[in-house]
Amino acid sequence: MHVFIGGAHSGKTAYAQKVVEGQDAVWLEAVPLIVQQAPVVVIDRLEDWLVTQDLSDEDAVVAQLMTQVRALNEASTVYLVVADVGRGIVPMDKKLRQLRDVCGRFYQQLFAEADSVTRIWYGLAEVLK
Repeated sequence: MHVFIGGAHSGKTAYAQKVVEGQDAVWLEAVPLIVQQAPVVVIDRLEDWLVTQDLSDEDAVVAQLMTQVRALNEASTVYLVVADVGRGIVPMDKKLRQLRDVCGRFYQQLFAEADSVTRIWYGLAEVLK
């Protein structure tokens, strides 16, 4: 499993597109994590889908996401393109605070299990793991 993270409009998606170019990949944007029948699966903008979900039980949401990621990873090579939604800023809106908290907890577990983690800033890649 490979993760690309960065801020809004930092070049994450374009970078991931170059990485998977030429591979038989299914590209999923802002949708739930569902096992796909493809050698390569790219999940982009998961946080856009998450913000539409009930995030009140953060631990349960994170556990469910990790279960789904693991299942995807068993079936395919997985690339996740995720936005850094925190960066120390606490949103005023409760739903956005929940999103920040869920993403933070999810990303910690995701990054721990990922084979590689790359931060993208302004199109430049920095390998974190």
